[in-house]
Amino acid sequence: MRISIITLFPEMFSGVFDFSITKRAVSKQLLDIRYIQLRDFASDAYGSVDDHPYGGGVGMVLRVDVVDKAIRHARASQPTGSTRVILLDPQGHSYTQQKARELAKIDHVILLCGHYEGVDERVRSLVDEELSIGDYILTGGEIPAMVVTDSVTRLIHGVLKPDATTNESFESSLLEYPQYTRPDSYDGKTVPLELKSGNHAAIETWKNQKALQRTKNRRPDLLREKKDSPSHAR
Repeated sequence: MRISIITLFPEMFSGVFDFSITKRAVSKQLLDIRYIQLRDFASDAYGSVDDHPYGGGVGMVLRVDVVDKAIRHARASQPTGSTRVILLDPQGHSYTQQKARELAKIDHVILLCGHYEGVDERVRSLVDEELSIGDYILTGGEIPAMVVTDSVTRLIHGVLKPDATTNESFESSLLEYPQYTRPDSYDGKTVPLELKSGNHAAIETWKNQKALQRTKNRRPDLLREKKDSPSHAR
């Protein structure tokens, strides 16, 4: 899989993907991350990529002609296989674990990092979708690009063990059940007896009950979403 990141600040990614699971995926040649400097596609000697908005207003807007050239370049770098172009923008659809799984099956994901006041509205017609990692404003799309890349990488086939991501939070409508390790007792708090029983059926029952209880307490909205979904209605 290839992830191309169109950005004004490729230096921001230095070191972020040089550790842990992402580094492992790159080392095993399961993932190819490429950085595309948006300024390389400017039409003047100053490397201008933005301009003042028509109609007035504070801030600068990324130019559609420059962005279009960068996207075309990214697409041409891998002409075969499936490609998805994504604008990282606070106005986009909320990014979810389900979306991460969907993207992990794409051959080439192109992430466009927004910046300044935003992008020329015509840029939206050049991308396949727009994603937001939350209802708040960041300086640019670089950090969201890191989030998307990290979450997708761990789902690429061969990066982790097949069952490593099966029971994680958001893989279903439930949060993950509580986890414990040594020591058996600490500061008066002990590991639940069910987890030490050796009874696999009892352990699974405990995990399911605790996952449901935790979801009800912390994220009841996930249960409502499942209940309201068309698949659940069937």
